[in-house]
This record gives sequence, C-alpha cells and structure tokens, in this order.
Amino acid sequence: MKLTFDITGKAQPDPFIFRDNGTFYLYVTAANGVEAYSTDDVFGTWHYEGIVCTVDGKTQYWAPCIAKVGGKYYLYFSCQDNDRFQFLHVASADTPLGPFTHAKCLFDRFSIDAHVVETKAGLFLWYAEDNTECDRVGTRIFVDKLLDPETPAGLRREVIVPSFDEEIFKRNRFGDGKDWHTIEGPFWFREGEWQYVMFSGACFENETYHIGYAAARSNEEDLTKADFLKHTLDGKWDPTMIKNETEEGVGHHSVIKLDGQYYAIYHGRDIVRDPADKAAERRTARICKLTVKDGIIEAER
Repeated sequence: MKLTFDITGKAQPDPFIFRDNGTFYLYVTAANGVEAYSTDDVFGTWHYEGIVCTVDGKTQYWAPCIAKVGGKYYLYFSCQDNDRFQFLHVASADTPLGPFTHAKCLFDRFSIDAHVVETKAGLFLWYAEDNTECDRVGTRIFVDKLLDPETPAGLRREVIVPSFDEEIFKRNRFGDGKDWHTIEGPFWFREGEWQYVMFSGACFENETYHIGYAAARSNEEDLTKADFLKHTLDGKWDPTMIKNETEEGVGHHSVIKLDGQYYAIYHGRDIVRDPADKAAERRTARICKLTVKDGIIEAER
C-alpha cells in the first residue's frame, strides 16, 4: 500500500518514520539535503516539509534516521563531496524539523545507513560499511556503542554478513574478478524476549533486491554483545519482502508499532513496462503489516 503525499512527482527513497508528541515524521534520501514529511495520521496525507538539513559542500544525502536524546533531536545521514564517497554525519536541532545544524562526520571511511537506538546499556549505532578482507566482499552491517549522540566508541562489531548469491550488488564490480555483495539499511527493534535487526540486500535495481532479518533470543542490553542469527529457510535464502506482481525494488525500510500492530515503511517502484523509466526516480514510500512472533517476521502485502 502506497502512502499518500500532498506533493506529486517526488520520490521518497529510504523512508525513516519517527513519532514525537503525537505527530509522525518521515525523513528520506534526496540529492540536495535531507527531506522531511509530517502527518497526524500515517494512513492519511503526508505533508512535505522541505529540506531540514544540509552541509556546506556536500551532496547526495542518503538514508537519514533520527533519535531523540535528552530533549534534543539528532539526525544521522551520509553525504558526499567531490571524492564520491559517502560518510556518516550527525546534526542536531531543537525540533524534529530542524533546521539541523552543527554537522559532525562520524567516520573517515565509507559508512551509510545509520539507525541509532537506546537500551539500558546506553546508545548504539547500527550502520553499514565495507569489508574486503573476506570471501564475500562488500557492504555489511555493524554495530558500535556511542559515548554520546555524536561520538562512536570505536567498539564496532560485524553482525550481519552476505551469505548468498542473491545478495550480490554487482558481479565483478571493480574489475578484479570479485563479486560485490551488499547488506545494508539496518533497523533494530525488540519484541518480547527477542531482538531483531532487519536489513536490505543486493542492489535496489536488481531482481533479488529484498528485505530480510536476523534475530536473537536475548535480553542483552549491550547490543555489541548480542548474537544475531540471520534468518534462512533450512539454510537457504528466504527473503521477507521482495518484488511481486505489482511492485519491485522493495527495500530499505523502517518499522513502527501502532496500536499493537507492527508496520514496515519501505520504498518500492510500481512495475512499468517502459525500459526508459529510471528506477531511482520512482521509489516511493509504502507501508505493509508485519507479524512479529517468536523470532520470526512475516510481511503482509
């Protein structure tokens, strides 16, 4: 089900939903800054709020997320300059719509797709970066503790790694004979005695682009110590969400629980038959129900 927006012709890639004081906010990827929407009803009309964060000299603002810590709002996103590499940043504001300022770069290496959460053990940063010292080279998911909302502790742990050909971003991507894999877009949440990390796999233009998850039956509050097991079906690839007869490019989502029901807010593209259409320009925010029980997540689309 597609969400409804008061402005047509705009895309909403990598939608991150956030609820604060009765209002819902949606933050999305955009070229010239982090864009935001708001609504009082998730299933009603979302209103375009414009660009809420920019950094001088930067472009291509990817996969924002927001966290509220001590009454202040922290917006996490990656962006790039002329070197064409994405680096995670954080900026702060006194309201959910900013403007977010005083941006700080978190890492000096390629890093994307933050999700910041808080447990009894403190703040934790889920994100994606590369590993080329392994069999299935590419991007995968890490977690690190935060000393404060703007300072990683440097205790990163690799949590979810590629394990299937269906997670290949591009074969022989850099001409070295190695296929590049991608696991990205982490979103952590807890339900009962289980913890979950959902993710996207492959390239958003690929047939196998999908959403999956890993789960841990654990009450561990230090998320760098919890042991997550990637979901499979008897050891075989088993995506939770993937293209169907009406939409493709299904991935990079966030999760919200409303009146006891879990929902995934994700991006997808309507399937069209004109090959001249550019996939990236058709990614719009959508919503579907999730059933979350006993370490298993199922989607209802």
